[in-house]
This record gives sequence, structure tokens and C-alpha cells, in this order.
Amino acid sequence: MVFNKPKALFAISVFLIWSCQSSKPVADQELQKVIETTNEAIEDPVSIDSSSIKALIPALENKIAAYRASDTRHFDLLHTALDLSFDYQKEWVNGVAVLTLKPHFYPQNELVLDAQDFDIHIFSLINEGKETELNFRYDGQIVTAYLPQTYTAKDTIQVRIKYTAKPNENPELGSAAITDTKGLYFINPRGEDPNKPTLIWTQGETEHNSKWFPTIDSPNERMTQEIRMTVDKKYRTISNGLLKSSKENADGTRTDHWVMDLPHAPYLAAVVVGDYVEIKDEWEGMPVRYYVEKEFEEGAKMVFQNTPEMIGFFSKILGVRYPWQKYDQVVVRDFVSGAMENTTISVFMEELNLDARAAIDSEWDGIIAHELFHQWIGDYVTNESWANLTLNEAFANYSEYLWYEYKNGKDDADMHHISEMEMYFEESQEKQVDLIRFYYDNSEDMFDSHSYAKGGRILHMLRRHIGDEAFFEAIRLYLTKHAFSSVEVHDLRMAFETVTGQDLNWFFNQWFLASGHPNLEYEVDYSQPENLLLTVSQKQDLTSTPLYKIPFKVSWYFDGKRYEKELVLDKAWQQFAIENKVPLTHLYVDEALELLAQKKSSRGADHFKKQFSISTLGVSRFEALDSLANSYADDPEVAYLVGRALNDPFWAIREAAIMQVAQHPEWLLEISGLEQRLLELAESDPKNTVKQGAIEMLSLIDPDKYAPYFLKWMEQPSYYVAGAALAAYLENENNADRESIAIRFESEKNIRLLVPVAEYYITNLVEGKSDWFHNNLSAQSGQSLYYFLGYYSEYFVQNPGEGTEKAINNLYAIAKDNTSNYVRIGAFMGLFGFIDEPGVLDKAKELFSLEKDELAKRYEEFFLSQYLEKN
Repeated sequence: MVFNKPKALFAISVFLIWSCQSSKPVADQELQKVIETTNEAIEDPVSIDSSSIKALIPALENKIAAYRASDTRHFDLLHTALDLSFDYQKEWVNGVAVLTLKPHFYPQNELVLDAQDFDIHIFSLINEGKETELNFRYDGQIVTAYLPQTYTAKDTIQVRIKYTAKPNENPELGSAAITDTKGLYFINPRGEDPNKPTLIWTQGETEHNSKWFPTIDSPNERMTQEIRMTVDKKYRTISNGLLKSSKENADGTRTDHWVMDLPHAPYLAAVVVGDYVEIKDEWEGMPVRYYVEKEFEEGAKMVFQNTPEMIGFFSKILGVRYPWQKYDQVVVRDFVSGAMENTTISVFMEELNLDARAAIDSEWDGIIAHELFHQWIGDYVTNESWANLTLNEAFANYSEYLWYEYKNGKDDADMHHISEMEMYFEESQEKQVDLIRFYYDNSEDMFDSHSYAKGGRILHMLRRHIGDEAFFEAIRLYLTKHAFSSVEVHDLRMAFETVTGQDLNWFFNQWFLASGHPNLEYEVDYSQPENLLLTVSQKQDLTSTPLYKIPFKVSWYFDGKRYEKELVLDKAWQQFAIENKVPLTHLYVDEALELLAQKKSSRGADHFKKQFSISTLGVSRFEALDSLANSYADDPEVAYLVGRALNDPFWAIREAAIMQVAQHPEWLLEISGLEQRLLELAESDPKNTVKQGAIEMLSLIDPDKYAPYFLKWMEQPSYYVAGAALAAYLENENNADRESIAIRFESEKNIRLLVPVAEYYITNLVEGKSDWFHNNLSAQSGQSLYYFLGYYSEYFVQNPGEGTEKAINNLYAIAKDNTSNYVRIGAFMGLFGFIDEPGVLDKAKELFSLEKDELAKRYEEFFLSQYLEKN
């Protein structure tokens, strides 16, 4: 699974994605007190009396009770056969499940299944073709059937359950990553929304598939399956495995039979029903398919075009051929996460619904690679418990780096690596927990930047330490040894130890089984140029964070060549003689920024100038440019280097240089040939985001001079380029035809073209556009909707006679019902433009009382309290 992470256009704070949590679970805090007291007793037994120790016993008992063990396996679920139909009016699932099971080891006379919010009509045992109804107890979540005899591990039984599943009943709050827990979702089931198709889709992770079929809903379970779905014949069905048959019925329905004959975890079962087009592709003869709404057919061919190449690439580097029968990718509406790696069928959020023009700038290869990689690590080999979730997600997160490295080059991959690292550091300010976590309130809590971004960075460090050959050979061993089974962190460690012949407990203990990260301070003594002296100190809080053993690299350049040396830090304070042998004035510590560590050193402007000029690593030049522009902008040589950066071969540096010029307009006169270079970039840079930035800069330099260019560029295929050019043209009051240009673009649907038009209407007090704003609000979703909300609200605040009441009701409905917390927050903020209108304050208070998401509630509370304090 991957998070729905907003793109750069939608610069939403990370706090709109993750809810803040305490740095340690309560049980851990209590245990820490126990440890501290016990340590005191060891050091000075006289000082701690027995009553103090006795008082701490409840904390120890709570720790035992709070432990999140892997689920005990009483039965093995061998096969699940489902016969499903759907009641769109009631949003119910009518099902018959036939489960084949056997006791795991110990004899059993009761069968316990997960079945959340069902009406169970019949629960029977099938024996030699005959059914015997069983007595059962059902509490609405768990059903316990009483078997007629005690069965042993040598016996196989089959039960049949006729039921009605009601996924909308007893909804529970999801998490920042998975915002809802219904398991199965009816989207626009009665066709009341003309802007949305009628769909059914499922989302089983973590333990939500038991909302639509009875099962043993645990990641350490394995089953084969077959699913028959009876649907209106106008709809397409998609599920795990292969479609074995499709039969039209006399009542206008069709029954599709999907068979998954390879075992996988129950949470990875999935169905999708809707009016989809099928785009056929293949990899070495294996079916590869993409399913989208008809409108996005041509775009999907571009968005998903690299999938076969990805399958081949991952198969090669992992040494394990793609293990399943086929691979489908489906885009749905109103998805409750970013994407989900159901076996053979990955489901994606609607942001991947792109038309052919928007797909030109598709940036979704990362999420596509992430879900695909899960087909090996996550589906083929699965974490045995949610405490071990990072075994799935760290690898899928790191697969994004692997793909970018292969497809776009190391510089591109390294920038992605730094972005993920910063995401973890942002979260670590509020929360520091172990990667392998046996103490959590809810399994959904595991879906955070620790399990994903930190886990991926740890794998990166391990790869760089042991080398590519050993790294990928260890993963191959891990996959082949544990195929179609569940694993824990020690299985991964043993695979790496077997291949390398090294004891890697130290690495896994400090990174997977402990919290935090190193804070390093270092300095270089250049007094002996041929044998530099490096001093490094670990400054992290050692009461809650390990003293790390850290392999790291230092590098230098001499006579046009780059040299590198690996060192190992294993003390709180340590000195290293570099023994470089050639005279040096600059040493680079972790030049590639591989370490998951926050580092501090007294490098000055000269160091960063040299680093920018000489480094062969794009991420290192990027770091140097950023440091120079932010800390030494008054240095005249910095402007010169920023000018050079406009010609850098790495697009991210060209883009950053443009941004730095925008922040330092005094450089416009200091950088020789700047304007001409910006024009060249706007015209012909291979990266559209660089073109976009150059256009924005030219609009600041001389909007009149470049107006003809803006008119030309707004017709460019890329929405990045066209949107920037349209905004630049509409912002210039000297362009007499601005209104006609705005009207010409009114029918566009892409947010990058809608925003300049909306901005023009608001800034220039244009009236009579209420229908345009209403229609575009209803047509937007996800991140685009979030971004449009502010303009929508502002227009009706500015024009109260054009439908204020409707605007208020629309904002209220979005703030109440939208599935994304950041969209609800945006709509709530929009309502505050009307807060003095009758009844709006009451609506805001009602929304606050109904909101269950902690983060959204905190934002809403802030706005309410600010208003009430002033009034």
C-alpha cells in the first residue's frame, strides 16, 4: 500500500497527512520507568526498597498485556469459494461462502471466523455432499461455530455460510494512511451524482475484508480462492487470478467466475465492479491489463506504459520471476488510500485518472513501481503480523528508488531518496518509534513514515554497506525460502547473514528494533593535507536512542578523479585518520547523503562552492547550491554559481536555480545572460517543470516583452507549461484581450488551467461566473478539489449576490462527507469566509463535533477558537 501524498502544486503540510502521536506508547513509557528503577537498584541496591519495585509491577503487567503477538493459528484456511451479488439500493453484499479448512496442529471442536456486521442466515458443515446446520454464536464481529466432533490436523472440513454483509454498518475511524474501514465500498450506487460512475471496490488491508466475506482475517494466513460475481451485464468485474468463465443470465445479469489457484493472504483478496474499458498489454506472454473509465483510456496507455518493463526489471534484479498468473491495475473513485497491492490486481486512487494531455506530465511511476514490487514482497512473501509491516512497506518504498535509478539515473533516484528521508525527519519531530513495533493501539498506526520512508532508507544504507551483489542475492534467498508464506524480521536478517557470512544483529537491532536516528557532529582538520583528521561525535539522546554503529563514506577529488573510502563509527566520539596521501583542501563526509542521520558541521561558503563546482553527484551539487543560496546569498560569487546551475545537466538543479533567482531578484542584474538563458529553458528544456519555472521568471522580468511567447506557450501540450503561460498572460493588465483568453480556457478541466482563470476572475472582480465556479467544484476531486476550494470560497465571499447560500451548503457538504481529511479541512477553512452569515458558525461547530479524524479536528478547533476569541 502507498499513501496518497500530495504533489508539489498542492503544497500541503505533512501535518495534513499524519496525525501527531506521542513519542512513545504509554506501555513503553511505563516500562522505561521500570528499567530506570531497575538500573538504579543494580547500581545501588540499598537505595531502592522492595515497595518501590512492587509498585512498578502493574506497569510490567500492562506491558505484557499490551504486546501485539502474531495471531495464533488454530485452523489453516485452505480455500475460499464465494458466490456474490450486490444490493445497490441498500449497499449490501449477498453472499454464500464455502471455506475449506483443517486444524493447524492441535485438535479443534470449534471454528472461529471473522465476520464483521453480517446477517448470518445459515452456517453448515458439508460432509460427503450433505449439509448439516451448525449451532453458532455471533457477536457481530466474530462467529464461533460448534463442530459435531473434534478434528485433528489430519482432517479437512468444509463449511458453508449464507450471509448478508452490511459494510456501511458500525463504521470505524481509519488512519492517516487508510481513511476508512468498510472493506467494501459502493460508489454512487444509485447513480445520483452525474459526475461520478457507479462502482464497487474493496480495500482489505489491514483486517477489513471480513466486512464482506467470512474468513480468518490475519496476514499469517494463506488461501486459494474462487469468486463468482453476479452483476448487471453492462459492468465489468475484476478480481484476483484469472477469469475462468463468464455467463449471461436471463435476467440481464452476468456471472463471472474468477479463480486464484495460488495461495495468498485473505487481506489481499479484492473485487472491483464498474463500467471500465480494458487496455491490453503483456509481459513475456503474461496478461497485463489497465482498467479506467472510458474518458481516460488514452491517458492510461501513457500512465501505465512502463509496467511491462518494470515487471521485467524487478524479475531480473530479484532473481525471481513475477510469481502470479497476470497483473491488472485499476483506477477507482474515492479510494481510501493512495493505492493497494491486492494480489494480481493493484487498485489506485483517482489522481491516476489522466487524459492523454495530462499524462504527458504523469509522475506516477513511483506509486506504480511500489504496488508492483509488493507482488513479490508483501504478496508472495508477507509479514506475519502488522508489527512487522515494514517488511512489506520498506521494500516497496525502496523499489521506487530502484526503478528511478534504473530508468532515470542515479541523480533522479537520489533526489527521491532525500525527499523520503525528509518526510521521515518531519514525522520524527513528533513521533519516534521502533520500526518493528509490538506495541500499538491499532494496526492502522503502523502505516506511517517510519514503516515506509525510514524503512526504505535503512535498506538503502544496508545495500550501500554490503554491496549490490550481496544485497540482491539475499533478497532472492529471502523470497525463494519463504515463498507463499509469512515472515518476521529475523527471517530477513538471516537471509542477509547467510549470503554475506556476517553477523548483522547490530544493524537490525539498531535500525529495525529501536527508535530514532543518529545526530552527528563532525569537523575536519586540514593541518596535515596528506593525512586529514576527521572527528565525529554522536549527539542523539542515548536514553531513548541507540549509540549507533555506522558504516559511512568519505570522498575527495584529485586530478579530476573521485576517490571514496568507507569508515565505521562505533563510538560516541571518534577520530579517523583519512590517509589520503595526496594533498587535499576539501573532504566530503557522506557526499551521496546515504546516511539516515541529521548532520552538523562548520562548513563554510568556500566548501560549498568547491562542492558545487567539483562534485559528480547531482544530489551533492543540489545540497551545495541550496546551502549557498540560503546562507551566503550576499556573496557575489554565489550569484555566478546560480547562473552556472541554469546549465547543469541535472534537471533538479536547473529547477532549483530558477527558484533561487525568484527568491533573490537582485541577482537578475548580476547573472550574465540570465534572461536569454531563461528564454532558452522555457523554449526547449526537456523537463516541463523547468520550462514552467522559466516562464514564471520571464513574467516577472518583462511580462510585456514576453506576452507573445506566453500566447504561444499556453497552447503547449504540457499542462505545466500551458498553465504557467496562461497565468503569466492573465496577470498582466496591459494585455487587453485577457477576458477573451480567460473565456477561451473556461471549458478546460485540468486544475493547472482552471486556477489562472479563477485567479483572473477574482483579482479583477469579474461577476457572473457563479455557475462556472459551482460546476468546477463538483467536477474536481482529491488534490485538485483541495486546491480549488480556496478560489471557490473567495469568489462567493466577493460576490455574495451570486449564490452564497449554495456555496455555503456545498462547502458544508464537502467538509462533512469527503473521505480525505485534508479536503475536509480545506472546505472547513472555506466556510470561514462566510462565518458571519446566519447559521454558518453553527454549521462549523456541528462539523467540529462530527469530525473524528484527530488532525482535522485539531485544525477545526484552531479556526473556531481564533474566531471565538476575537468575537
